[in-house]
Amino acid sequence: MANEITVPLLPCRSIDEIVEFYTMLGFTRTYYQVRPNPYVSLEREDIQLDFFGMPDFDPADSYGSCLVIVPDTGELFAAFAAGMREVHGKLLVSGIPRMTRPRKRKNAANHSGFTVVDPGGNWIRIMAARPAPEEVAAGRLTTTLHRAVVMGDSHGKHVRAAQILDAALERDKDTATATELLEALAYRAELALRAEDPAAARDALARARALALSATERADLAGTLAALEDTETVLRSAQRP
Repeated sequence: MANEITVPLLPCRSIDEIVEFYTMLGFTRTYYQVRPNPYVSLEREDIQLDFFGMPDFDPADSYGSCLVIVPDTGELFAAFAAGMREVHGKLLVSGIPRMTRPRKRKNAANHSGFTVVDPGGNWIRIMAARPAPEEVAAGRLTTTLHRAVVMGDSHGKHVRAAQILDAALERDKDTATATELLEALAYRAELALRAEDPAAARDALARARALALSATERADLAGTLAALEDTETVLRSAQRP
């Protein structure tokens, strides 16, 4: 037998809240019922997610998760990010719901991945179908960054990931390349936002902005520089009355 289809069934507190969130990401509601039990189906191209409502459910206690394999994580992330910016004026990078950025996962054979944590607390893990190219002689800071990404993005342990990265940034501040430092500091700023530590986020941003980069490096690091801008937008919005 072939051509089977698997559809995850995930819990949530409110199916209407789920519909609003996934509509923002470009999904379409294909089925909806309130009785005898709340249930909704959502689709975006070949991605289908179904949810059942539990009014007393706490998203912070959710263990709901599923894996979505896609040809290009960057393309899907960009589409999701555009939807978030249109609705919220920024990326949702902390709390519930939130979204991480695509990064190589050391614990997933270097496949690029990012995670959407929806209003139900479900972790929708978006992974690339093929692994990213191997890095040539990655430096110590980059190696540690990969460990921190596993801790922070795969396991959700933001504080521990920050501790790992802080130690490496101090250790390698005088020997790492500007490119390595920028990548590490951009991720450190994101971790600070998730841990609700705006002072640490501002410090990481200031250190990143102070790095001297060539025109070629800036072009190669366009995605990381965009991440810095997203972090700055979140910090500015938090300061508004």
